[in-house]
Amino acid sequence: WITIGNPAIVEIMATGGFDWLCIDMEHTTIDLSEAKILISTIQAKNIKALVRVSKNEEVIIKKVMDMGADGVIVPMVKNEKEAKEAVSYVKYPPEGNRGVGLYRAQGYGTEFEKYKKWVNEEAVIIAQIEHIEAVKNIEDILAVDGIDGTIVGPYDLSGSMGFPGEYHREDVKSAIEKVRVACEKNKIPYG
Repeated sequence: WITIGNPAIVEIMATGGFDWLCIDMEHTTIDLSEAKILISTIQAKNIKALVRVSKNEEVIIKKVMDMGADGVIVPMVKNEKEAKEAVSYVKYPPEGNRGVGLYRAQGYGTEFEKYKKWVNEEAVIIAQIEHIEAVKNIEDILAVDGIDGTIVGPYDLSGSMGFPGEYHREDVKSAIEKVRVACEKNKIPYG
């Protein structure tokens, strides 16, 4: 989980044998220019580069995807509608609604057809489950075609239940367990 926008951090993390690294643009000062450098550095180490975007919003998602991210982690997905929006911002029509840019990911226009096929088949979209409404709607979220995994945010989840940071409470642990069970049942990776 990269929170410092220095490529040396990636070089250090690359020695850990990780399959993927996440650039956190939600709770850090990492900007788009730094994210592009970090994506390139991560991929140069043969590791997948995921970006936790600042919110479930079309412009930020398409920008990090156009920079070449292997996928996005989308915060605060609370229901089926928001899960579908996240997918639509990543994928091109007819699977999604993403507009076409010709930047790094598309070989600056020379590899658009190859990239279009890749993004619709292989781009990773992870929904962050960080609100009690998401827990209540977990089955609907997991049923959205294109959602590849989930990550629970225990601090925000506990906050949405009225107890910020108290993720060891039984009711919060029960909510987290509900997500884990639903993910296992639906064969969706869970974190």
